[in-house]
Amino acid sequence: MKIISGGLDDPRVRALLEHHVRTARSETGVGSAHALALDGLKSADMNFWSAWDGDTLLGVGALKQLSSSHGEIKSMHTAQVNRRAGVGTAMLRHIIEAARMMGLTRLSLETGSWAYFHPARALYRRHGFAECPPFGDYVADANSIFMTLEL
Repeated sequence: MKIISGGLDDPRVRALLEHHVRTARSETGVGSAHALALDGLKSADMNFWSAWDGDTLLGVGALKQLSSSHGEIKSMHTAQVNRRAGVGTAMLRHIIEAARMMGLTRLSLETGSWAYFHPARALYRRHGFAECPPFGDYVADANSIFMTLEL
């Protein structure tokens, strides 16, 4: 597996991101899905990576810099056929290391509270993330779970 910076212009990456947004929005409460569409991932405060096995796209992930010390994981998604093969773990470790290299001391995320998101929450917990109050521009929402990790 190779994780590379970028890939937002690749049609395979675009298709996976479109699937991610569509699925996240269908699996959570109306108005509570925070998955970023492609344009949101192109902002200056965002770093984006794609994971590959040769020409096969395995997954994606992004890191948004919220402040000089705080970052947010965005759009982490593994292609369905590659789940439970370590792609999510590899991408999460990559994002955590990138956050450390940027000098961030805290990394947070928002994910859904519904059963569909249980595997993602379990992955984050295994890597030391703990539930926390809403951060940044988020507000308390029964459909969201907020998690953070001190780096």
